Amino acid sequence: MTDNPSRFDGKVAWITGSGRGMGRAHAEMMAARGADIVLHDVLQDEVAAVAETVRALGRRVIVSTASVTDLAAMRALVGEAERELGSIDILVNNAGIGQHLAFEDITPEHFQRMFDIHVKGSFFCGQAVIPGMKARRSGRIINISSTWGMVGANTASHYCAAKTAVLGLTKAWAKELAPWNILVNAVCPGGVMTEMPIRVQGMEKIREKEKKIPLQRWAQPEEISEAVTFFASDEAAFITGQVISPNGGEVIVGY
Repeated sequence: MTDNPSRFDGKVAWITGSGRGMGRAHAEMMAARGADIVLHDVLQDEVAAVAETVRALGRRVIVSTASVTDLAAMRALVGEAERELGSIDILVNNAGIGQHLAFEDITPEHFQRMFDIHVKGSFFCGQAVIPGMKARRSGRIINISSTWGMVGANTASHYCAAKTAVLGLTKAWAKELAPWNILVNAVCPGGVMTEMPIRVQGMEKIREKEKKIPLQRWAQPEEISEAVTFFASDEAAFITGQVISPNGGEVIVGY
């Protein structure tokens, strides 16, 4: 372990979907704690702004605006990162979309896109970093799921299914990759005050939902980033295959 196990000096972290919201918060927190950052988002202006913040923190940065479903582009990004920054030590599979649709309104196209981004994207980004992590016998993968992947919801069943699949990947990878000291965990946020849910649901609906949460509020993105950076840190060196769900007490499962 390092002298300060919550620091990431000398590490390289790749965060997919890091142009805004939670992904941006994850990238900026890891940069503030010493990591060089591989940024990725299809939102070109937004991810460029995050890159400026990372550079202002004194960290090196690489940016990709390709879709996470473009597997060749993601593999090329890993190669570029390894040449320019060094091997990727941390992968945060954060890229995602939301879509509130009733079961009968979900088309094959809706279903395919949901799984392509959340499941296929996470799977093959993970596959792209594994050779380097195995060679170093060290690595961290943090998959972003959702409380809806844990307990379901009364809408968006294709989203719930995709997020549940991400938990399946997490558990399987944790067992398969443990011999190389590659630790794989998941974070399942509850409601988070980011642009996407505000745009999709509106603040009035969000305020109503907050009333049903024991802590009476949604999270700020940085509160989710604390869980992500914990799993990425040396403080979590004996934790793999596990799930943290920062949700204000809305969902309480297990023993």
